Amino acid sequence: MFAVHFHENNTIVLTQALRTIPAVDEDLKIKGRKCKVLDVTYNDNNHVHVQVEFEKIVEKNKAALELGKKKKR
Repeated sequence: MFAVHFHENNTIVLTQALRTIPAVDEDLKIKGRKCKVLDVTYNDNNHVHVQVEFEKIVEKNKAALELGKKKKR
């Protein structure tokens, strides 16, 4: 078992005890968000730091949503 620490921009996103270590360029899903493994660093015998990058969230057009909320007369 390995203690795997997932980081994004020097902030810890998730720490898990895993049997297998994720590989570089592997696609993962952490907390319901898609991410990609950028780097894997082995610190101690059982500690691994994994650098990930989350997929950008695209916001829908807010103006179009507000038009649908107008009151009808």
